[in-house]
Amino acid sequence: MRTIKFILSIMLILSGIGVLSTASFVSSQEDIQVTNAFPNLSFTQPLGLVSPDDGTDRIFIVTKPGEIYVFDNDPSVTAATLFLDIKDKVNDIGGEEGLLGLAFHPDYSSNGYFFVDYTADSPRRTVIERYTVSEDNVNQADSTSGQVILEVDQPYANHNGGQIGFGPNGFLYIALGDGGSGGDPDGNGQDRTNLLGAILRIDVDTTDEGLEYGIPDTNPFVDNTDGYKEEIYAYGLRNPWRFSWDSETDEMWTADVGQGEVEEIDIIESGNNYGWNVMEGDQCYEPDTGCDSTDLTMPIWTYQHDVGNSITGGFVYRGTNNPNLIGKYIYGDFGSGKIWALDYDGESETSNEELLDTTSQISSFGIDSNNELYVIDFAGEIYIFGDSNGGTTPNQNDMMLEIVLVGGIAAIIIVVAAAFYLKKR
Repeated sequence: MRTIKFILSIMLILSGIGVLSTASFVSSQEDIQVTNAFPNLSFTQPLGLVSPDDGTDRIFIVTKPGEIYVFDNDPSVTAATLFLDIKDKVNDIGGEEGLLGLAFHPDYSSNGYFFVDYTADSPRRTVIERYTVSEDNVNQADSTSGQVILEVDQPYANHNGGQIGFGPNGFLYIALGDGGSGGDPDGNGQDRTNLLGAILRIDVDTTDEGLEYGIPDTNPFVDNTDGYKEEIYAYGLRNPWRFSWDSETDEMWTADVGQGEVEEIDIIESGNNYGWNVMEGDQCYEPDTGCDSTDLTMPIWTYQHDVGNSITGGFVYRGTNNPNLIGKYIYGDFGSGKIWALDYDGESETSNEELLDTTSQISSFGIDSNNELYVIDFAGEIYIFGDSNGGTTPNQNDMMLEIVLVGGIAAIIIVVAAAFYLKKR
């Protein structure tokens, strides 16, 4: 996520006024449709959708202020249950601070463990914490079970990364930005002696001396003599906002938010250096010309800021609703609201096609237990590619922001256009 470049969308809801926000989805393809997956639900600043592999077909929604909600994967559902509330621990004051990530242990159905990534203050830091589901209620976490696994000091409020997820090998991966401000003033992206500007990989099922986790023997910098942090799996990242694995190839896809010119998509591999802040995407950054790109791993795709300005990583589609998208990486842009499909052959991109031009602030994507793909709108709604969930297909050209006046009191709702992820130069 990026720093605030202009204030988050502020809804001043005066007495007697309710606001219903419905995004517009205009498709460049007749066979692509996106519908409101759960039309009776709306959330406050949602940042993620996760579905555990426990056979229950439930949806969990992560919200920036510090709450997680759960509900059945049914379009007719009328209410979501509050699964975990840690607002008292979470510092969400900054545009890029808050409860940022959720991951369920691969053996969640038997051990009940899940992990969260959030920002805290005094001191400012990223916290990775483990919780356990309640023994008496599968839709309720045990709020007293929190155990801090890892804390990382954050020098600034922005560029916190925040994605966590278990890879195909069962290890927990953690995305951390460069620590913030603009241009990586502390040089964290290229400094392997701290954990910032990197994707970490840890083993939460073991503990090493002095740690609440283990470091896998196969991590690339294990037993190094240069003082490099052994948790680092890959580095040279500015602000990775959402990674995922292709369920068929196990490739790890990551979107890295750019500084001022270039957004990028990377395939993450062990030990690789993805260039920041020597390079921004495929262009020199420091210095701005003639930079040394030796041993740097180039992104597989980039785009300039005339197209979009804050990339949101998605998923390689492996569902059944949309046969034409199978095998393509679906991603979007928070600033422009556009959604694309990248077809990559393993060596170079073969095509990148715009699928949708939306009015949404695309904060994240998610998949359910059937590998169907969802779009998370920061305004509060959850959308699905296709219509197999039974949602009513909207007239995409007629969907618009509706302001409903209740109680006959007229007032002005001021919406200051915001960029949750836009960074400070």
